Amino acid sequence: VQLVESGGGSAQTGGSLRLSCAAFEFNMRDACMAWFRQIPGKEREGIATLDSYGTILYAESVMGRATISKDNAKNILTLQMITLKPEDTAIYYCAAAQDSACPYSDHIPRGFYEGMDYWGEGMLVTVCS
Repeated sequence: VQLVESGGGSAQTGGSLRLSCAAFEFNMRDACMAWFRQIPGKEREGIATLDSYGTILYAESVMGRATISKDNAKNILTLQMITLKPEDTAIYYCAAAQDSACPYSDHIPRGFYEGMDYWGEGMLVTVCS
């Protein structure tokens, strides 16, 4: 299984970005897919999840600014973010697991990353003020 991320880099405050994650040897259709981010020295934060039923959760830190989606035919997961802030600067990761790993609550719990089985390598996103 391989998750290959793309779209990271630099962006301006107030701008937008689009991150993509292509999955190989893994079918997103029946899986729990998620985006995480991590600032060095801090815990990896789950910011968006999408399960096989289409249920979506967002972290409060990105609520209203992020959109997670997937193309099952192309096996690509996407994260669109708008109104970027300097505090969005982090390493962003795509992750996948069996569908039951997705949270069945109204929020993404701390430590959610521990239940994910597959990870992309991560890509740096820098938001300049």
